[in-house]
Amino acid sequence: EPVRRVLLIGEGNFSFAASLCRAEGTHVVATCYESEEKVSGCGGAAENIQRLREKGAEVMFSVDCTKLKDYFLPGKIEFDCIYFNFPHCGRKAGVVKNRELLAHFFHSSSEVLSEEGEVHVALCNGQGGTPADQPRREWHNSWQIVAVAAGAGFILSNVHPFKAETIHGYKCTGYRSQDKSFCVEGALNHIFTRSMPLSYFKPMSCEIELENRKVSFQVPQVLVDKINRGFLEPNSNHPVQTLKEKLTAELGQAFPLQNIDSCLSLLHQGQLNGVCHSNIFWIILNPEETSSTEEMSNGLANAVLFHHVDFCKDADKNGWVNVQEGCHISKQYYLRPSLLPYAQAVIQKEAFLPETLYVISGLVFRKCFITPYSMPVFHEMAFVSAVNRGTEKSYIQMLVNNIKTSIHSLHQTVSSFKLTINLQEATSFETIELNDFVAFESQLSKIQYLICMDTDTSGPSEKGCCVGVIRTAHYELVSNELVVVFVSLNLDLLAMLICGIRDWRMLWTSDNRFLRQFPRGELRLFKSFSLYPPSYVHDVSFWIPDGEQFDEVAFHTIARQVSCEMVTSIQLIDSFQQSETGRRSFCYRLTFQSCDKALSRQVVAEMQLLFRNEIKQHLRVTVR
Repeated sequence: EPVRRVLLIGEGNFSFAASLCRAEGTHVVATCYESEEKVSGCGGAAENIQRLREKGAEVMFSVDCTKLKDYFLPGKIEFDCIYFNFPHCGRKAGVVKNRELLAHFFHSSSEVLSEEGEVHVALCNGQGGTPADQPRREWHNSWQIVAVAAGAGFILSNVHPFKAETIHGYKCTGYRSQDKSFCVEGALNHIFTRSMPLSYFKPMSCEIELENRKVSFQVPQVLVDKINRGFLEPNSNHPVQTLKEKLTAELGQAFPLQNIDSCLSLLHQGQLNGVCHSNIFWIILNPEETSSTEEMSNGLANAVLFHHVDFCKDADKNGWVNVQEGCHISKQYYLRPSLLPYAQAVIQKEAFLPETLYVISGLVFRKCFITPYSMPVFHEMAFVSAVNRGTEKSYIQMLVNNIKTSIHSLHQTVSSFKLTINLQEATSFETIELNDFVAFESQLSKIQYLICMDTDTSGPSEKGCCVGVIRTAHYELVSNELVVVFVSLNLDLLAMLICGIRDWRMLWTSDNRFLRQFPRGELRLFKSFSLYPPSYVHDVSFWIPDGEQFDEVAFHTIARQVSCEMVTSIQLIDSFQQSETGRRSFCYRLTFQSCDKALSRQVVAEMQLLFRNEIKQHLRVTVR
């Protein structure tokens, strides 16, 4: 088994190092800032240094924690763990000086730490500035350790009490650079790990087959890292795939069931009556084959385009969506916002079997406002079946009961927290959270029922969250008059509620510490590997051209794109109109925060500058 290399920074009397070198399979390198002559005069230091050397540890003096790589040969530069207990600039240095010390230390540590190594920093109660400190200092009066570490690419992955009494022989010393002890009651050990780097994705093209020829289109930049991740592939251990499998298996025991596994096109073409065009990702096809094979996304070549999907609330007396194939009324293309048209196509096929439950699943894409539970892309799972008129209500109840049984079974294996699932009439909107999922679904066609979930922990809403919608429509199929039942589930919201995932962006992280928590076919309570991420606030003010409408959804989409989904909130904090010119001015407040990556103040400032330039160019506003 490989020896674990541990580096200790800023030792005072070396009592912590002497305790640590007792551990088997650990090679300790203990350093201090002072000279050996000065340190040896501290109480107990000489004995600890001798003990360390007898145990085979390395002891180094006059080591500057801001220049660590200068002290080690290339072959001995990587450490699995770095400890810095109670760092301080000395004397009466204030919080600003100590933040600067930590900033330089973290940058220096990044040069000598192994890829999956840890940096442990112990601070006195209140210094760190995180919610773990009790009582918590005001942010400006703390060392802001998480924000400081983010500047060097580190995230806080764990924090726990520093229990000096459990460390054999440990004695804290160094109060104001003297051989005096200090209070460590309530002290915390902060454990940092490397963050995945922020990803600025290059433009990407997708290739599909359209009218017997291959065409390509440029993927909207905000979706580049999401469009072809394969989370619903059979061998995936992603929570959304596990949910899909478990739901399908449960329902397959109660109903005749067929999976629609044919390749569904990412693109639709045609009119969008009743749907706000600002919520759609419009696509322009590239002329002929302009992209090389390497640039294309794999797995999309056999997709068949869905021609002319007419989303219209008033399409017929039932509010159902009419699907007409082959109508070349418009050459406007857009990424599919729903699986509803595919469900209708299933019903209209000759091979359609009444009483059989057909299952369709895949990604859908919708531009939306930035809120904690609003997703520009998510995995939809759709069920469609046809039953005799008069039996649809009992059929829906049976279907929902089976969905509830499956979800409850999954949730019980994950958490002891109470989970409630309710079927509500779509008219009782006031009792549920009207998230973007419901708002958009209500644009597509009339909704009869809502599937709502709630937990007894803090979640998307105190009222409950809608995770699914149910529609019915009447069709003349074969010789019987049948009622078609369509159920749509948001698998991403379901996964978040069941697994305790507080941020939808975590479902799309490229950090393998997420998927490692979910073995194949299992759901577990998610434990975040990035605690108390720092947030940064910036305001932007601008004039709207006279007589023009301001596209607020586009404003939010640009914020998503330029920040790599790091904007978590956009609030309108002020607006006014000039009486002389009629010009309108808006002021918005943007909050930046990452759920899985290190995000520094400098990077956010660059994002804000880019955002100002982008809205000026694309929304034709005059930035103030």
